Amino acid sequence: MTNLPKGFRAGAVAAQIKKNGKPDVALFVSDRDAAAAAVFTTNKVAAAPVLRGREILKTHAGSLRAVLINAGCANACTGDDGLRNAHDSAQTTATELHLADPAQVFTMSTGVIGMQLPMEKLRVGIYGAAQALSEDGLDAAAAAIMTTDVVPKTARIEFADKGWSLAGTAKGSGMIHPNMATMLSVVMTDAVVSPARLRLCLQNAARRSFNRITVDGDTSTNDTLLVLANGASGIKPSREEFEEALTEACVDLAKQVARDGEGATKFITIRITGAASEKQAEVVGRTIATSPLVKTAFYGEDANWGRIVCAAGYSGEDVEPTKMSLWFGGVHVFAFGTPTPYDEAAATRAMSPKDVEVHLDLGLGDAHATVWTCDMSHEYITINGKDRT
Repeated sequence: MTNLPKGFRAGAVAAQIKKNGKPDVALFVSDRDAAAAAVFTTNKVAAAPVLRGREILKTHAGSLRAVLINAGCANACTGDDGLRNAHDSAQTTATELHLADPAQVFTMSTGVIGMQLPMEKLRVGIYGAAQALSEDGLDAAAAAIMTTDVVPKTARIEFADKGWSLAGTAKGSGMIHPNMATMLSVVMTDAVVSPARLRLCLQNAARRSFNRITVDGDTSTNDTLLVLANGASGIKPSREEFEEALTEACVDLAKQVARDGEGATKFITIRITGAASEKQAEVVGRTIATSPLVKTAFYGEDANWGRIVCAAGYSGEDVEPTKMSLWFGGVHVFAFGTPTPYDEAAATRAMSPKDVEVHLDLGLGDAHATVWTCDMSHEYITINGKDRT
């Protein structure tokens, strides 16, 4: 049974770009022209594939045919050679797939910054991935784009009664923070969606999913979220229906990224209610989620409510501590400016599960937002202390 929408195939191989010898080149192909939209990193130091991707979407947003992703080398801070290599890898892919225009091939890279792409290895990988293309190749491709990820990440939504579906993958474990999509992700659908509608739906979906996760507060040079719609089903869902499905898939993938944070032992849901606006709720939630003091307290299973209230206070939003209420799980620990007479043992127990929820009510209005993060452990330091080795 296929795990990709109609008209899509995927494949992956090991091209020895990764030092561990695991699969590192993935290819996604549509059998017809696909509408495309993307959200990119806001980092001013943007990788060569990001620079190239921004340009080709200006002219080929209605005619993409393939996505090439390599892991093990970010192709960032690589100058003109990096741009040429990004183009040459697209040209090689186009030739292998018998496409006339290399601009129909979108490229992404992930890995160590400052290294040039090993083009001989990549060319061999492109050939192998093209030979491995399959309608059920999503899982293989998802594994190939991993770097420090522990597990591959995929999502699929099928509307069997309506005749269209949507599926995607993401990679990300560190350098995860809002300000676009915070990792690499490809989402594919066989629904009929125009490039303009795709852009609008993607922007809204990203805002409520990938832009609400954080692992460590770092925004990568390579962050890209790409959506392709090839229309192979012949079904044209309403904008609301499509955006809801896209958002659901992106939230699923985003939560998987946060859950797989480097060295993480806990997945944390931070629910902000009672805000004056959704933006206020989002900013407060992000600030709490990014705080190293908050994250390490969760790792130590310390119900240190003061760190959360403190982070809300320095978020830059106009909050009022005398109107706040805070819960760890179902334990009410803070209300209207002072701690409640809560049971310390109960609060500690609320911090012990692998999945933990924090609920902060700001007492200022009816708006709300949810942010997802993870704790910060000793292992995060171990992983990132020797990233290049």
